[in-house]
Amino acid sequence: MAELPKRYDPNSVEPKWYQRWIDDRDFVADPRSSKPPFSIVMPPPNITGVLTLGHVLNNTIQDILARHARMQGFEVLWLPGTDHAGIGTQTAVEKHLRR
Repeated sequence: MAELPKRYDPNSVEPKWYQRWIDDRDFVADPRSSKPPFSIVMPPPNITGVLTLGHVLNNTIQDILARHARMQGFEVLWLPGTDHAGIGTQTAVEKHLRR
């Protein structure tokens, strides 16, 4: 049995899989598909740009739901969204304009 390396090297593993996903069009939802649609809008980071464990948890749950729906035969679209924190953005822009 092959011995596992002591440290994970993503550069030796991930490019191959990412390219396969690109080639298989795993990141593309077909709007003309006969499969039932399933979509989730992924909210972007807040205006602060600081990611928290809440972001990690939210994206993990969304990833699980999207993969599960795909395995159940849905045409899945996991779409990066637009600003979901409009008040925070407005406050930051107004503060910047006052300078």
